[in-house]
Amino acid sequence: MVEENMWPATAVLPTGQTLCHDAAGKLVPCPGSGQDAAFVVARPDRGPRFAVAAEGLVGDRATGLLWPMDAGLSGFPRPWSEALALVAGYARDGLLGRTDWHLPNRRELRSLISYGAARPALPSGHLFQNVFIGWYWSATTAAPAPAYAWYVHLEGGRMFYGKKDQDCLVWPVAGRSHLPQTGQEGCYDVIGREIPCAGTGQDGAVRSGTPWPSPRFEKQGEAVHDRLTGLVWAARADIGGGAATWEQALALAGRFGDGGWRLPTINELESLVDAGRSHPALPAGHPFAGVGEAYWSSTTSAFENNWAHALYLHKGAVGVGVKSAREFLVWPVRGPLA
Repeated sequence: MVEENMWPATAVLPTGQTLCHDAAGKLVPCPGSGQDAAFVVARPDRGPRFAVAAEGLVGDRATGLLWPMDAGLSGFPRPWSEALALVAGYARDGLLGRTDWHLPNRRELRSLISYGAARPALPSGHLFQNVFIGWYWSATTAAPAPAYAWYVHLEGGRMFYGKKDQDCLVWPVAGRSHLPQTGQEGCYDVIGREIPCAGTGQDGAVRSGTPWPSPRFEKQGEAVHDRLTGLVWAARADIGGGAATWEQALALAGRFGDGGWRLPTINELESLVDAGRSHPALPAGHPFAGVGEAYWSSTTSAFENNWAHALYLHKGAVGVGVKSAREFLVWPVRGPLA
């Protein structure tokens, strides 16, 4: 049933945001704002995103992935190596009738997030139970610090990395996804040493998702076409000449170039990340100039509406910043909106 009603494949998911807020966090009309939700009217209604695929199993029509309905299946938080071993056991035992379980990579785990919701940051109408408002492990090692791995916080949708020996929740995934691969190709133990990938269950071993085209980027004058996502980015990754407030960033992006440019959503920004690299976390050989540390997105925080989401590009992390602060850089985009 899930396979027959799949949403059209897209490399970048909509964020789920449907409201617009100013720098003080007050609701404002979306038209003309340049904010994430201003473009939601262009997105067709595709029906419910989640469906019961089998008893205890939820299918995601946006990605093709299958998740246990019980988000607390693991019982309690545990270290990263134990999380990988636990999920390998699920595959051996045929949990919920599947033998293809793996710990989700960072992109798969983030795909569940709705930036229009908080506590938990999951889409309206999700079918999950026992969702923990805290950190869930991904299978992706943090390239800036290989003794750490990426995790996602389900309170507001932040993504950062934690030391592999700390305890976090485990939510396994199965199925084949059309999300792009993360770019991670290596595997690392709990103290950050590179190890053979075979049998580890790590992101570098599973490499779930759509492979990247080669070359990925195509320079087109003062713009760069991303052949993986279809998005077109300004070739210079700092059009404002330095940090701006969020409202300044929205205005700068909207005035850029010959029209059609805008401030990217947080999912569009994250799509640039190569999780196998850091400082910056961009694919090798990228053609961008003026790459800085952190960038504003057009996506307001549903947790605190006077904050907005940002990409910390040196690391590849997804965080937030106060909208009124002159804190992050501006990098316009144009092209597909999921």
